[in-house]
Amino acid sequence: MRRLSESTANMNIQTNDEEPGESSPLLGHALQPQGFTGASFGSSVFNMMNAIMGSGILGLSYAMANTGIMGFCILLLLVSSLASYSIHLLLTLCDQTAITSYEDLGLLAFKKPGKVLVAVTILIQNVGAMSSYLFIVKSELPAAIASFLSRDASGYVWYLDGRTLLILVTLVVVLPLAMLPKIGFLGYTSSLAFFLMVFFAAVVVIKKWSIPCPLPLNETLSTMLVTSTQVQVSNSSNSECIPKMFAISSKSAYAVPTMAFSFLCHTAVLPIYCELHRPSKKRMQNVANVSISLSFLVYLVSALFGYLTFYGHVDSELLQGYDTYLPRDILVMSVRLAILVAVLLTVPLIHFPTRKALRTLVLGDRPFSWSSHILLTTMLLAVVLLLAIFVPDIRNVFGVVGSTTSTGLLFVYPGLFYLRISASPLQSLRSLGALLLVIIGVLVGLLSFSIIIITWVKNT
Repeated sequence: MRRLSESTANMNIQTNDEEPGESSPLLGHALQPQGFTGASFGSSVFNMMNAIMGSGILGLSYAMANTGIMGFCILLLLVSSLASYSIHLLLTLCDQTAITSYEDLGLLAFKKPGKVLVAVTILIQNVGAMSSYLFIVKSELPAAIASFLSRDASGYVWYLDGRTLLILVTLVVVLPLAMLPKIGFLGYTSSLAFFLMVFFAAVVVIKKWSIPCPLPLNETLSTMLVTSTQVQVSNSSNSECIPKMFAISSKSAYAVPTMAFSFLCHTAVLPIYCELHRPSKKRMQNVANVSISLSFLVYLVSALFGYLTFYGHVDSELLQGYDTYLPRDILVMSVRLAILVAVLLTVPLIHFPTRKALRTLVLGDRPFSWSSHILLTTMLLAVVLLLAIFVPDIRNVFGVVGSTTSTGLLFVYPGLFYLRISASPLQSLRSLGALLLVIIGVLVGLLSFSIIIITWVKNT
């Protein structure tokens, strides 16, 4: 294990599976091509936050409802701190090996099986992420369109069918952007997506005072037969408006995976490092710390005020709760469209490393060709589209993906790679931290996945 990094200079890491126009640069000023001054610190922070922020923000209020405010804050702080530390380990390995690819770190640590394992993990993780994004489009786009129509509209119309709209939007918007062979063009759309996420958090705060507590009985519910759900809502009392500081249930198992899903940005860390002006491990670590801290703040604010709006009745996908009590509110309509635009513009960005990982598995080191590029892009989008159509609840995506691949990329792999590649003794503080990161990742993944499976079995 020791001194493994010293052999890096003698290794010929294959890079033929990269997109056209890419290179595999070394650290230091050689990271950037001639004439390129690099991205500023602020721009790098902005790009990093775009990589962090995603559809996970919609599930955090549900996580808070099932862990309590203090429990949620502790867990969110723990996950964000571990994410920052795992990035620290990756950057340390970059300094030691001059490698700027997550897959190639796996190759150096565990030979070809390591590279394949990382590629498979990235593939599964990103397919889950894209599926959750398109799931949001399927569930929210019909409601967004219906909010602009008159209430007396009746009968089936194709533009109010979620599945039909999802297929149409995927073909018209996502597919053309995903076909682009270079990721740089998508930077402009990513910046817009981040601002729309901030707008979402602001609206959640504002609308906390627009919905009373106890929650009023909806007109539609009052016309239904008396059911347990109606009695629960109609008999809401002031006791339901007292926030819980701590809460533990089987549903709490979704909390940590959802948080891991929300802070996973590790496949984008090294590309951002390559573009940073005057790159250094310390400078990039500061970029990561600032980005994670600001994302932590946005996540906490939106989760807290979303929970304080609906309390125990919060949905697993937060926006659905506003339909019942604020069906035609202009701000809610606007934020729904904002989230839809944000997730649509994020899908092609996530598709890029996913396609690259798939090409690594299927084509190995073969050079780029447009035929394989088009085929792999179409295959990936078809799989993602099917998952988005048939997965019944977004929690299933967050839970399964978060408890497996997210915890691997976030916790386990950085720790394992550091222990395998670094020359630091096992007794050193950094090596002990890497070992602890691996143990936490394995325990969190196994525990969360087991509880989720048990919950599914009981509900069937």
